[in-house]
Amino acid sequence: MKRRHFLKSAALFAVAPTILRAQNVNSKLQLAAIGCDGKGWSDTKEMSTHAAVHHVAFCDVDLSRTQKVRELNPEAPVFQDYREMFAQLGDKIDAVTVSTPDHMHAKINADAIALGKHIYCQKPLTHNVWEARQMKERAAKAGIITRMGNQIHSHTHYRTAVYTIQAGTIGKVKEIHSWCAATGHGKSHFIGRPPHPVEPPKSLDWNLWVGVAPMREYGVVDCYHPFGWRDFQDFGNGALGDFGCHILDPVFTALKITGAPQTIQANHTGINTEVWPAQTTVNYAFPGTEYTANRTLPITWYDGGRLPSVKSDVPGSAALPRSGSLFIGETGTLILPHVGPQQLWRDGQQIADDTSLVQEDLNHYHGWVDGCLSGKQPSDGFDYAGPLTEAVLLGNIAVRYPNQQLEWNAEALKISNLPDANQWLTRTYRKGWEL
Repeated sequence: MKRRHFLKSAALFAVAPTILRAQNVNSKLQLAAIGCDGKGWSDTKEMSTHAAVHHVAFCDVDLSRTQKVRELNPEAPVFQDYREMFAQLGDKIDAVTVSTPDHMHAKINADAIALGKHIYCQKPLTHNVWEARQMKERAAKAGIITRMGNQIHSHTHYRTAVYTIQAGTIGKVKEIHSWCAATGHGKSHFIGRPPHPVEPPKSLDWNLWVGVAPMREYGVVDCYHPFGWRDFQDFGNGALGDFGCHILDPVFTALKITGAPQTIQANHTGINTEVWPAQTTVNYAFPGTEYTANRTLPITWYDGGRLPSVKSDVPGSAALPRSGSLFIGETGTLILPHVGPQQLWRDGQQIADDTSLVQEDLNHYHGWVDGCLSGKQPSDGFDYAGPLTEAVLLGNIAVRYPNQQLEWNAEALKISNLPDANQWLTRTYRKGWEL
């Protein structure tokens, strides 16, 4: 199938989405992996441990990073361009894993949704707020099975904390503080574009790597590819984008946060037009839920080594973990490390572990595969991941306007009190890469 025919077919699916089960004789989920090394390798390897998974194709813009996945199934073809993979093998693929840099998530997801493919996509779900809303709406319309790759969602530690909060162990929650030790930039050690860029390696198709983003020169090894991209605003979302969908996940799940933040305000150590700040603090105000003490729930995010300013006032918080969350309730506090067992405090004393609270450890990857095979949507689908990602990425918009409180109108998808900030809700897509 020529690419123009693939695009025409995708457009038809977008109008009338239908799930096409791949024709196979082994009743397995015919899976394609997009992104094959780093997190892509761990995602692919974990999926392969499910007895009902059969990898039928692999795709990576850098062919030098496909050796490990080739060994999983030497007979599966390897592609550089996922669009060519869809064009050639579309009817042989049931589902895809998307383990690429943030900026390409939405485009790949949109094309997969248009073809009715189930999707497991790495966090954050998208690179900007508009894309997150689109993924939620398009996936729902298509009726596909989806899941975001914040795998600790299914881990015993996060599940136990969710159960503990909802059981009322610390009373209704008054406020939350979440933090991570990672910095907004530091993966690449660059704070701007390299002054003396070199040619990309022959194994890498740089045009495909840049994808939806504005074209720029390759730079040098480890500036953007394969790991430094998280630092750069065009490609990644810094520490908040990297860890927010992990660490804020049990917060959203435990308190059943379904509404968007009403206001967002941030401060940081400095920002330029290329990379994210080294340290940030973001203050959110969310509508209260049945598990909160008040009509408004304050959630504060910290990264780059910053810690909650209230720690000296809260029992047990003198030795906070490097990354995690602090739930302050009416009758006690809960400290949840990222990743580790919770600590409960009441009346200045740590409460002994209650084994009755411990929840089963589930396999996030297998849960998605089971959902694809059964047709039953597991938790952490795009209906949940979309709003969580929106909230995280709104924090990064606030970072661009330090010390200014942004008022968010979720229904209109608009920042109502600062029109200039609305430019960051989406992006200008490079010609040929539009959603």
